[in-house]
Amino acid sequence: MQEEIEQLQKKVKERLATGRYIHTVGVRYTAAALAMRYGVDLEKASLAGVLHDCAKYCSGDKMLEKAKKYQIPIEEVERQNPQLLHAKLGAYYARKRYGIEDEEILSAIRYHTTGRKQMTKLEQIVFLADYIEPHRKEIPGLQEVRKMAFVDIDRAVCMTLENTLSYLESQTGQAGPAKAMDPNTMEAYQYYRALCDSKSKEGGVTI
Repeated sequence: MQEEIEQLQKKVKERLATGRYIHTVGVRYTAAALAMRYGVDLEKASLAGVLHDCAKYCSGDKMLEKAKKYQIPIEEVERQNPQLLHAKLGAYYARKRYGIEDEEILSAIRYHTTGRKQMTKLEQIVFLADYIEPHRKEIPGLQEVRKMAFVDIDRAVCMTLENTLSYLESQTGQAGPAKAMDPNTMEAYQYYRALCDSKSKEGGVTI
């Protein structure tokens, strides 16, 4: 399987810009590390990491065009910010172009940007790996999420979602519709905030 993953990574490299490929490698190995920490299938995490941005070689307009062509549902927020479609397109390409049939891997790719409520552990891992991988530009709160990711994955997801929402809110009126929020992100935050509040009441790590 490791040889298969390496071959897929080479194929992905052919399509991605250098910076995006470096990010992809970072996500692969961060996802693998988190998988080891939380007892999740290492190869699934690595595959999802390698392929999570496999559609991110297209412009936003091209993504809209391809989504229509492949009959991928397009939400209003994705019309406003077509780059969000790279996750759905990535799941589509992972299946059609790279031969991935495992629904858990495909779902992890599908939700790696927005998150969703009640994510599987693999979905949480890829979501976090995309945010904390070593090549990410330093932003407020990133170091805290990196530390929490290996302590309590639910809390790390909640922190990431909170940081994302804060960023989007700070951009209101500055960047216009390009910063529109996917409803999945708010639903995910509300779910994980409630979960973490419940954990805090029971006695545990607080955030």
